[in-house]
Amino acid sequence: MSDGRDPAQHEAIDWEAIERSPEFQELVTRRRRFVLPCTIFFLVWYMAFIVVAAYAPDFMGESVYQGLTVGYCYALTQFAMVFVLGIWYLKKSDSTFDPLADRAIESYRDDDSHPTGRLEREPEAAPEVRS
Repeated sequence: MSDGRDPAQHEAIDWEAIERSPEFQELVTRRRRFVLPCTIFFLVWYMAFIVVAAYAPDFMGESVYQGLTVGYCYALTQFAMVFVLGIWYLKKSDSTFDPLADRAIESYRDDDSHPTGRLEREPEAAPEVRS
């Protein structure tokens, strides 16, 4: 392997044990509670655009400002929503999902029933000192 890890150690990982761990289950549950409503909201918003464009063309064609129509504004909100939901997910991931994933990994590393015993922890890098 080119990443410097021992292939035997990689094969010894018990993925099913990790999946059964309470830490991993909490990660999956909390992530699903965030992603599913966001996905449903986005799809409803997008489908509403299609429905309104099909059944209310006069409304979508109303001018908002010098040729800019309600339809164009609504369509542009699709891009804004993708950006906002993406940034929101990244922030949620940094504050919630990544720490939960780290706890799941630590739980697996500290598990005495691991086939190879306790896994060696990677040494933490020393902080840079700027003068």
